[in-house]
Amino acid sequence: MEYMSQTSFANRQSVAVLGGGPGGYEAALAAAQLGAEVTLVERVGVGGSAVLTDVVPSKSLIATADAAVAISEASDLGVQFYAKGADGKPLKPEIAINLAAVNKRLLALAGQQSEDMRATLLQAGVRILSGHGRLEGPNAIVVATGPGGTDFDRVEADTVVVSVGASPRELDSAKPDGQRILTWTQLYDMQALPEHLIVVGSGVTGAEFASAYMNLGAKVTLISSRDQVLPGEDVDAAQVLEKVFKRGGMRVLSKSRAEKVERTDDGVLVTLSDGRTVEGSHCLMAVGSIPNTRGIGLEEAGVELTDSGHIRVNRVARTAVSNIYAAGDCTNFFPLASVASMQGRTAVFHALGDIVIPLEQRKITANIFTAPEIATVGFSEHDIESGAADGIAYKLPLAANPRAKMMGIKDGFVKVIARKGSGTVIGAVVVAPKASELIFPLAVAAERRLTVDQVSRVFAAYPSLSSSITDATRAMHLVNIG
Repeated sequence: MEYMSQTSFANRQSVAVLGGGPGGYEAALAAAQLGAEVTLVERVGVGGSAVLTDVVPSKSLIATADAAVAISEASDLGVQFYAKGADGKPLKPEIAINLAAVNKRLLALAGQQSEDMRATLLQAGVRILSGHGRLEGPNAIVVATGPGGTDFDRVEADTVVVSVGASPRELDSAKPDGQRILTWTQLYDMQALPEHLIVVGSGVTGAEFASAYMNLGAKVTLISSRDQVLPGEDVDAAQVLEKVFKRGGMRVLSKSRAEKVERTDDGVLVTLSDGRTVEGSHCLMAVGSIPNTRGIGLEEAGVELTDSGHIRVNRVARTAVSNIYAAGDCTNFFPLASVASMQGRTAVFHALGDIVIPLEQRKITANIFTAPEIATVGFSEHDIESGAADGIAYKLPLAANPRAKMMGIKDGFVKVIARKGSGTVIGAVVVAPKASELIFPLAVAAERRLTVDQVSRVFAAYPSLSSSITDATRAMHLVNIG
């Protein structure tokens, strides 16, 4: 792939990027495309933790879990697997998960993705420095390189983009040891499926791993301090997921706060705030993340941080310092890899004088990679109930869809949210296998301010899961004249 240089935008400006995750990678690539002199500083590898220890390996693990479910549920579609025994009689085989092989594969995939991204940057003309970087004022990054970080490089730039990401939050009462008490970055060292995995935290990360390990065949207990799995998400979606979890054998402890987690001789003991205890073989701590913003010279350079340590940015990813921008989970915007990428490009476009469209949180598409997946965009039904949006919601169960029936899909729905009077699509929720793909046409509708009538007039293939979208919008025709 060749990248066209547009030096008229950049006037050969220099751009230094601290952190090579999704935000830093896209910032560096965009700056190179606009003809700037670009240096990227990254300490663990291009792609950052998102590629090496977070998004890429976790979603690869989930893909393996999905394959296991597809095999186990194939009999519902009339597909049966048998092996012949010594006496010639058929034996029904069991599904076995070689977790060591799974983890080896997904870490290899993550490493390959990192190398591919590195090659793309080098091809675009980006200079890459490996080492720990910190700001030295608003126009320079000092990089500790070499064995033990004893050598130093100084990078001066007209524009600085900070994209240092975040790390798993650790609690003093449940210190991860990398063996039995784990963060989500440490799961990939396990050589065998955990006998009983206790997941503390029912947010996106906790729900995704609980879903994956349940479907891989592990016994799972999910401890949630709130009254529903995925607090803050669409209530109907959370209810579907919790029903699937319980049907799959998962134990869900709602309104239960983990007070401490301790190692035992052969596992872990989790003590809840009400005195109850839960014993398991391993414990995953999924209690949020903290930005990697300490000790890298941000405040000394004049960059404003929130009380939680996140970098304050505006809708074009600019900080309080005019030439310093920030992208990704280290900012106070929205912690998604796709958002980090868009922030990185937006930051560079703004700094180098290209066309910029300020980011809007309401137009961000998010996906939770559980089984089924949960995808959302725009306003929610809760926003309607609270008065934040004047709209109406319509929910169509996926089980009514003919393609879903053919595929044996029983759980999920498409929910469309439209503004009263005009019928403009302002939000949506999809709960389905591959909801991350199904949400896209509704995201386009929300972005381009299409009405439910306009969406309903688009031909959907028959039979297809996407026809649920046209069916739902057709059912909302009265919104346009109501």
